[in-house]
Amino acid sequence: MQQKITPNLWFNGNAEEAVEFYTSVFPDSKVISTSHYPTEGLADFQKSLAGKVLTIEFELAGLRFTAINAGPEFKFNEAVSFSIACKDQDEIDFYWGKLSTVPESEQCGWCKDQFGLSWQVVPANIEELMKKPNSFANLMQMKKIEIAKF
Repeated sequence: MQQKITPNLWFNGNAEEAVEFYTSVFPDSKVISTSHYPTEGLADFQKSLAGKVLTIEFELAGLRFTAINAGPEFKFNEAVSFSIACKDQDEIDFYWGKLSTVPESEQCGWCKDQFGLSWQVVPANIEELMKKPNSFANLMQMKKIEIAKF
């Protein structure tokens, strides 16, 4: 069954590097297809793009994405993030270690990767943990989530 909604991610000329990184981090991931800019019919300001990668369709843990290889016009910000439901602390530690590269962006399980994309690395049972006494106050003190601190 085809996925109805596909996140499209805009990269500043480094979509291939980003897709290679993401597919190396998440299990059950793969590149599905790659398209290229045309070699004819481009405006003068676009001619340097001829033949270069335009889009890459890929899957991360079964979820399909499109990476758009474009320019610096748009950047990721924290208004959009992807949440990773982790089964235990080891899995949280694994994804945090791979994805968190901007320490000043870390808060309450949120981190930012080397491409500027925001992630929420959280326990799969976060709703249950948040029902414990003082859970919100404890969460607000964390950067990477430590399940034992709930």
